[in-house]
Amino acid sequence: MSGIDLVLAALQSLRANIMRSILTALGMIIGVAAVITMVAIGAGAQAGIQSVIDSIGANMLIVSPASSRSRGAAQGAGTRQSLTWADANSIGAQIQGVEAVAPSVRKTVQIIFGNANWRATAEGVTQEYFTARGWEIGTGRGFEEFEVTGGGKVAVLGATVAENLFPGQSPVGEVVRIDRVPFEVVGTLKAKGQSSFGQDQDDVLFVPLKAAQQRLVGQSTPDAVQTIYVLAKTPALVSVVEREIEEMLRDRHGIAPGDSDDFRIRNISEIFEARAESSRVMALLLAAVASVSLLVGGIGIMNIMLVSVTERTREIGVRMAVGARRRDVLAQFLIEALALSLIGGAIGIALGVVSSQITAGLADWPLRLDSSAIVLAFGFSAAVGIFFGYYPARKAARLDPIEALRYE
Repeated sequence: MSGIDLVLAALQSLRANIMRSILTALGMIIGVAAVITMVAIGAGAQAGIQSVIDSIGANMLIVSPASSRSRGAAQGAGTRQSLTWADANSIGAQIQGVEAVAPSVRKTVQIIFGNANWRATAEGVTQEYFTARGWEIGTGRGFEEFEVTGGGKVAVLGATVAENLFPGQSPVGEVVRIDRVPFEVVGTLKAKGQSSFGQDQDDVLFVPLKAAQQRLVGQSTPDAVQTIYVLAKTPALVSVVEREIEEMLRDRHGIAPGDSDDFRIRNISEIFEARAESSRVMALLLAAVASVSLLVGGIGIMNIMLVSVTERTREIGVRMAVGARRRDVLAQFLIEALALSLIGGAIGIALGVVSSQITAGLADWPLRLDSSAIVLAFGFSAAVGIFFGYYPARKAARLDPIEALRYE
């Protein structure tokens, strides 16, 4: 028989028992869909983490106060007011590998303009903050030096705040009330959109650091800051800068050797790389678990093909009696097993793509469909079909024609 005749004969046999064929391929469908879904979600998580690193900066260090204690109980990170604006200035002036230093304080505030009001996060910052964090001015301008140091009551709005308070108009030059304190809007920021984890990065506004310290944020130490963002000149200098910052702050704060720091330094790149690695391991684990479904599907194909050999023993005997060779019988049953696997794999790919999108949408999780994972899952399903289909096909090909004709 020619190759085309073998393929047509195999497909005809599968069509004759359409329901059984569908149920046999179900294991492959579920297995391929599960593998694609798990790999897509895992890759999406890694891409999301990488985008966060890119947006913040791989060479970024975040210095924040350590936790305070009350009656021996830790009050949480950042509750101690141990960092000052002077600490930030010293870091920028004395450490060679630093490109930008941006001290900041933040508070959730109510913003009012006319009859409109909006609740957002207000941050008190210096001019360097916009460079360090990658913010670009959209309209208007940023802060002047005298406004930052003198407590000027001016504000720069994020895109979301501007759209909600000033729909269809420019806010530049208008006066808004931030927690009942009037501030003049001098500029707006270019939109960044949502982060990879669904957070609106534009729902924010900025005011000069001194103005925030004096008028918005109540704190016992007037010069205290909540966070100091330090941008190293290159990623290779991050570890050196981190060590020098630690030595400097311990010296400035008079911390004796052996005593714990009253601050903490976080390396953004290391934090997110650790998270990316954990998500990568989890994705591989989930994909490995999902791959078990492919093996189960392959075993199901082998079982059904063995049943099919038994049911079609007489048919096999007739075919051999009229001239079919053993390799023809072997090829037909292999083609049937391969067809079940490929059809199941194709349906599984479609189902996996759809389920990935649905899962990502429901969970608000980043999604990244990797074509290599799709090709690999499809190829693996074909390999499973051949592997598990070979034994039934070999059994069919080795039947004795006379015994097969006598089979009832």
